[in-house]
Formats: sequence, C-alpha cells, structure tokens
Amino acid sequence: MNASTISIASHDGQAFDAYLSLPPKGTGPGLVIIQEIWGVNEHIRAVADQYALDGYVVLAPDVFWRQQPRVDLQYTEADTRFAYQYMTNLDGPNAVQDLVSTAQALRARPEVNGKIASIGFCMGGRLSYQLGATGAVDAAVCYYGGGIQNALAVAPSVQVPILFHYAELDDHIPATAVSAVQDAFASHSNATFHVYPGVGHGFNCWGRPMFNQRAAALARGRTLQWLAQNLG
Repeated sequence: MNASTISIASHDGQAFDAYLSLPPKGTGPGLVIIQEIWGVNEHIRAVADQYALDGYVVLAPDVFWRQQPRVDLQYTEADTRFAYQYMTNLDGPNAVQDLVSTAQALRARPEVNGKIASIGFCMGGRLSYQLGATGAVDAAVCYYGGGIQNALAVAPSVQVPILFHYAELDDHIPATAVSAVQDAFASHSNATFHVYPGVGHGFNCWGRPMFNQRAAALARGRTLQWLAQNLG
C-alpha cells in the first residue's frame, strides 16, 4: 500500500496525525475513516487500506491526540480498559472540530478528484453522524454508532446522504435507540438504514470475537454501492 502518516492543522493552532492511504491509481474520491475506541490501530489502518484499494483517497485521523498522540491498542482486556478511559475523557466538540479539519485537509489534497465522505465505527459512527451534520463531508456512514440516539438535536442539520448500519443483537445499542434514530429521520429522504439480524455490536471488526463475516461483507458491499451512488 502507498500509505504514510501526515500532519493536519487543528482549528486551535495545534497539529495532529492522520493515516493516509492512497489508491493504486493515485487519485479518487475521499474518505475519512473514523476509529473505534482502540485508536488508529492495525484494524483501522487495514480498513483504510481496503477502501484505498477500492479507489478512495483515505485519511484516518488520530481522534484521541488531545489526550495521547498515536493511540494504537489491541483488543485485550487491559488495552480495552485504556480504550474506554480515552472514550470517556474525549472532548466531543473539539473532536468534531478536528474531524472538520480532517475533512478540509482531505478535500484540499491534490489526489482527491471528487466528493468526500466519512465512515465511522462505534464511537466513530457517532462522530461520523456529527461530522455529517456540519456539512464538511458530502455523505456519512455510521456503523453501529453508539450514542447517536442521545444526539438527535442535530438530526435536522444532517442534509447530506447518510447511511446507518445497526446490529440486531447489539448489547451496547438497544432496539429502542435504533428506533429513536429511525424516527428522527423518518421524514428525511437522505437517510438509509440497515439492521443485520442475529449479529452483535462490532460485527465488522475481524480482530474481535463478535466479527461476523457474512454481515461484514454485506454491509461493506452496501456501503460501496451507496458511496458509488452518492460520491460519483
């Protein structure tokens, strides 16, 4: 892969890292990949590379940099405790602003020759939703976004196409939360929902026990088709 770590200027005069993965042809539409709570780890870098191979210019920013730069955790019990601490201490407004800066930096890159979208997982799914509400991206994808049901005040601001993937047996996001998000977007023609039967939270992550190959493949196929339709 043609991958590297680059620096992005923050809105408050600082800088943070992002993992950049370029497509084989060198140019394409842009994607912001937003991490889970374990940081820009091996899995997230692999997801970025996977989408780069599909022809996208991909940036995966370090969301936790204001607490600790370059968090890169594994799915062990000890690392997961650290991951939850980082999530608990996340400065939400600044995190969204950092993602806006990431989107702006991505859009300005010479390799990007089209629109840009965000794809987030778990915590990143909520952040992708919130980034979509800013209008900094042209489309947003949310994989089992934890806490979206508690941030529905910004739902009217989401004017870009948005895609939600949820797990039927999610032990972090109850069915009532999914219904609340669906109800908030019931009158929005720009929102698409998929609920995957018989699978749990984190089904897309092949590094975790709850990985479900069929659901992950189906969600990825739907995401690629949806991106092709909405990014051109």
